[in-house]
Amino acid sequence: MKASLSKGKQKNTSIPPIHSHGKKSSQIRNDKRTLQKSLKTANDNDFPRGSDIVMHEIYSSDDEVIYTFGNNTIMDNEGDDDTSLDEMNYTVLSEEDIHQRQEEDISKVSSVLLISTFEASILLCHYNWSISNLHDAWFADEEKVRTAVGLLEKPVIQYPNANILTCGICFDNYMGHQMHAAACGHLFCSSCWNGYISTSVNDGPGCLMLRCPDPSCGAAVGQEMINVLVSDEAKEKYARYLLRSYVEASRKSKWCPAPGCGHAVEFVLGSGSYDVSCKCTHRFCWNCTEEVHRPVGCDIVAKWILKNTAESENLTWILANSKPCPKCKRPIEKTSGCMHMTCTPPCRFQFCWLCLGNWSDHGNETGGFYACNRYEIARMEGEYDETEKRREMAKRSLKRYTHYYQRWAANERSRVKAMKDLQEMQNVHIKKLSMDYSQSELQLKFITDAWLQIIECRRVLKWTYAYGYYLPEHEETKMQFFEYLQGEAESGLERLHQCVEKDLKPLIEGNTQDHFNELRNKLSVLTTVTRNFFENLVRALENGLADVDTMDVCSKSGLSGNSKATVGMKMKKSGWGKGTTSRTSVVGQTHHGQQQQQRSWSCERCTYFNQESPTICQIC
Repeated sequence: MKASLSKGKQKNTSIPPIHSHGKKSSQIRNDKRTLQKSLKTANDNDFPRGSDIVMHEIYSSDDEVIYTFGNNTIMDNEGDDDTSLDEMNYTVLSEEDIHQRQEEDISKVSSVLLISTFEASILLCHYNWSISNLHDAWFADEEKVRTAVGLLEKPVIQYPNANILTCGICFDNYMGHQMHAAACGHLFCSSCWNGYISTSVNDGPGCLMLRCPDPSCGAAVGQEMINVLVSDEAKEKYARYLLRSYVEASRKSKWCPAPGCGHAVEFVLGSGSYDVSCKCTHRFCWNCTEEVHRPVGCDIVAKWILKNTAESENLTWILANSKPCPKCKRPIEKTSGCMHMTCTPPCRFQFCWLCLGNWSDHGNETGGFYACNRYEIARMEGEYDETEKRREMAKRSLKRYTHYYQRWAANERSRVKAMKDLQEMQNVHIKKLSMDYSQSELQLKFITDAWLQIIECRRVLKWTYAYGYYLPEHEETKMQFFEYLQGEAESGLERLHQCVEKDLKPLIEGNTQDHFNELRNKLSVLTTVTRNFFENLVRALENGLADVDTMDVCSKSGLSGNSKATVGMKMKKSGWGKGTTSRTSVVGQTHHGQQQQQRSWSCERCTYFNQESPTICQIC
């Protein structure tokens, strides 16, 4: 690996600039020397083999230093961050925030319409907490609105002037203070009210529209009366339903789908990405409430999840790996043995596996009991073509699905494992490193940043397999380009993951005191390079791999079915790989380097571009 230092104008800037305004010149020089030292002492596995890493130091008028690696540029950043980060387009709300907003809306309606808070709450529930819709309906026809929601201006019946009253449900006599009525005046005892309300609350959110128990009455029963008559458990349930109705009635807010989380997310509609992150750390797509799934769309996620759980996959397996009994039609799988099959009881039909004919009809005339030639004759005559076609198609479909699903699941397992490793790093190792190397936890943030990047990349890589499964097979050029990008992403992520898992181990054990700064810069560079590549990968897939049409790979290069190397060279010549470490070209590449580039080959297993060895993959 070569490392040279030169000054010059900025060329081939491919990573979004990250500035370091306000740094002193001495500090910049120290940063440069530290990074240069780390590059000189880095292992061969730090960056792709077969490429020259050329570091350029460029100074601008305001003393910012830019580090470039080949055709990639990394600008040191301690100040303003000019990277393309989406502005926060959502707000995370706690239950206290929601309750406060709810009370404010009730208070507004109560003051404007000159009604009680109980009546305002009933009205807002009926109009899905839309103040504007409520005002429009109220001022258009107040009487109609009152009748619809059960708000009576005066009682239907008058309270009897007696000490002993009869309950209208159980018909027992009670003292006056044991009887209760809604605005209508229908009296019922406390016990009957309790049973009626509790049953309604246990039945679900319909209790928010509770009416008087009298069959002929539609008077509303509000929260104030409920709080007096039922148990604490029922009161809490009712309050929860009321709170949830406020969020669920809004088009702009949704509850966090994480188990046990009580936060809601208010989203600015039409503001770009649906990816949101709750305060409970759960990240999900606001549109479909599934986990964050860029670069694939919500429709593909829905189809993929359904496919992973649907009964159709079982039917595909049965069709691909079994044949029906000619008599009872039960599917039978042949795992080994001869062609003589016997169905399970009570059928017990004996037949030939090849032609599905009765075994008693087999003999010398059919080529022998164990050498049936009827199948070959029938197939030549076209009798079994359609059945065999369906079976072969089912086998291919199942094999293809299994390929993508296994890799999708493997990346999910790796992501979960990385999350556990990050938690262990934060809870145990960071504190130890802080003490051993006299570094604050903020200065050790580069380690947690690397782990967070690994977790995010595993998530992206996982969903690229769902993307690949639904990519049309007839678009061969796009498929080859996609597989190339996916292979490059896997290779880059493995380098970062290996650096975090293996190279940090001596640091944690306290054996590399002198190499702390080198390892920090190495890990920071790998994190940045990996992040930029995956950001570009997500954009490319979301744009439908439009670069394939731009590069015109197929027509200009005569691309063959296995020429992934050509796809890679075309991609790099087009400048797609912004923020990635180049494997086939550097600034000022010589004629010898160009010849070497043409002799590179791509490993069929990992898609890595090999240049040093003509036969052995340097990664595998």
